[in-house]
Amino acid sequence: MKKFVSFLLSGILMAGTLAACSSSNQTTTPSASEQKNEPAATDAKQPAKVLKIGSVNNDKHTLFQGYSKFKEIVEAKSNGSIKVEIYHSGVLGDDRSMIEGLQLGTLEAVGVSTSMLGNWSKPMLAYDLPFAFPSEEVADKVLDGPYGQKAGQELEKQGLILVSYMENGFRHLTNNKREVKSVADVAGLKIRTMQTPLHLSTWKALGANPTPMAYTELFTAMQQGVVDGQENPYGNMALDKFYEVQKYLTKTGHVYNPMGFVLSKKFMDQLSEEERNMIKEAGIEASKHQRQLNRDRNQEYLKTLTDSGMAITELTPESYQEFLDKVQVVYQENVKEIGQESVDEFIAEVNKNK
Repeated sequence: MKKFVSFLLSGILMAGTLAACSSSNQTTTPSASEQKNEPAATDAKQPAKVLKIGSVNNDKHTLFQGYSKFKEIVEAKSNGSIKVEIYHSGVLGDDRSMIEGLQLGTLEAVGVSTSMLGNWSKPMLAYDLPFAFPSEEVADKVLDGPYGQKAGQELEKQGLILVSYMENGFRHLTNNKREVKSVADVAGLKIRTMQTPLHLSTWKALGANPTPMAYTELFTAMQQGVVDGQENPYGNMALDKFYEVQKYLTKTGHVYNPMGFVLSKKFMDQLSEEERNMIKEAGIEASKHQRQLNRDRNQEYLKTLTDSGMAITELTPESYQEFLDKVQVVYQENVKEIGQESVDEFIAEVNKNK
């Protein structure tokens, strides 16, 4: 019995000694975070800021390539701290709802026609004055110059930041009723237009029955005969297969259509000055890339439309002048809406850069 008690006491003493040793080892070997005198959580990589871009155009359009170029530049220069996601084909909504998303801070960026942005910046409406821009080169100089900057600054009052101008290009008329060779041929045609008063005014002046509608609804409307035709650049027509529901195309070139690349002010305000400058530089570089790409592909788009069976009509100089004369009233009707000062400044910039 004495031997058993002695053995038991020895075991207890040995266990105590081992526990003490273990405790001593724990207190003399600090963790990696303790050695640095800082919490381990600071070593974790900060989550990337997500910048979503919405667009009604599809992923074959040069605009998508422009947004992709922007994504490439931003993610490289930010070392992955900003992640760019592109949502095409109107999956985030139509132009108006996406712009409102920027104001609310639920969407970070959108590529949208300046025709729609004119609802938030009146000077941008001047871009839609019919037959105002004689060439792409003149458009570049006006958009990248003082007038384009002034129009962009107006957006900031509405919680929108214009980073740069991309382009959709010159717009042309299509319909499924008849060949349009003169103003008389436009009479009575139901033409889908953007949801802007100036476009409505233009097509009323030409004798059409303009029907405002979101772009995302257009193909079905043409397919079902809700409208007879529409007006858009070659790229939209070819890539969205308008040739399946439209027979006649007239090369009117009645409006040059810039696309504003716009970010949410709420999002931009969350960024550092360095990040904001990087985003603006990336937007300008991406826009230059997209404009040139779009111009390079225009003849390919027109060939696609021709090869797909559309009848292409060139206006004679006499017919072109007839169109030009008919729309002069549009300038008079919209001066008040745009602002006389802005109209005068815009026309002066166009004339200076011709």
